[in-house]
Amino acid sequence: MVAGVVNEENQILGRAKVRAGDYTTAEDMIHAIVGICREAAADAGVPESAIEHVGVGIPGAVNRKTSFVYKTVNAPFHMVAFGDLFRREWDIPVYLENDANCAVIAEFLVGAARGKDSALLVTLGTGVGGGFINYGRLEGGINLMGMEIGHMVLEVDGVPCPCGRRGCWEQYSSATGLKRQTRDAIALHPDSLLAKLAAEEGKVGGKTPFQAARMGCPVAKGVVNRYLRYLSEGLTNLVNIFQPEIIVLGGGVSNERDEDFLNPLRRMIAGFRFNGDGLVQTEIIKAEMGNDAGIIGAGLLHRVYLLNA
Repeated sequence: MVAGVVNEENQILGRAKVRAGDYTTAEDMIHAIVGICREAAADAGVPESAIEHVGVGIPGAVNRKTSFVYKTVNAPFHMVAFGDLFRREWDIPVYLENDANCAVIAEFLVGAARGKDSALLVTLGTGVGGGFINYGRLEGGINLMGMEIGHMVLEVDGVPCPCGRRGCWEQYSSATGLKRQTRDAIALHPDSLLAKLAAEEGKVGGKTPFQAARMGCPVAKGVVNRYLRYLSEGLTNLVNIFQPEIIVLGGGVSNERDEDFLNPLRRMIAGFRFNGDGLVQTEIIKAEMGNDAGIIGAGLLHRVYLLNA
């Protein structure tokens, strides 16, 4: 978990972080979040009295109007009155949103999608997150908890997902899914260049198959191609359903070279998309804000809430 103090120019003045996995109850995690917020203020040299509000991005289904968390997969929040618990420790206005929505807010207002009418962000990290802003409105559906795009099923009876379903997109297109697919390939091909590279590095990372593929390893090329195919299928679904002006890709995997990642994706999507030649096509680009998108977007939540009141 990370916290940052954001000023009116969308600059991060101070930071703090703590391991999220060390907390098993909602109360303990919220206590830790309050703590790193205060640490970030101290790091910025800003008195707590000067902080106007706190924005929090949660990886799960939240209600921005009530600051209530319905469900998370990777954090101990289930039917939690987050805002109330937070304000018991620090009595300050709190704005709550899905973490991917925070990131799309940052990219839409000050990042890669600035100046666009509609933008859909896809984050490729521990899971696959999504956020969609359409003509200034943050879309979330009837319960304000939509855009759980990582949990659309691409493979019926596929890999089990912590959400309770099987074959969810994030099991194949997240960084976590890519690492699993790489380990599976190494187990089947222990003498491959991919296996040797992972052994030299002492771990399997999201970059490992791309590095080995660039070195000519056919096993790694197979992993990368399969990963990009699953990713492109999910992205094509989003293009066909939402027809956004732009899709912004974030997360560590998206930092791979264009010739290895973005360009193949664009070609695959062009072959799958429903709208044909002669129509306006959704632009597929990389995010600009990097790991700061969530922090800056959380800091901008008050502005978005005014737009979406």
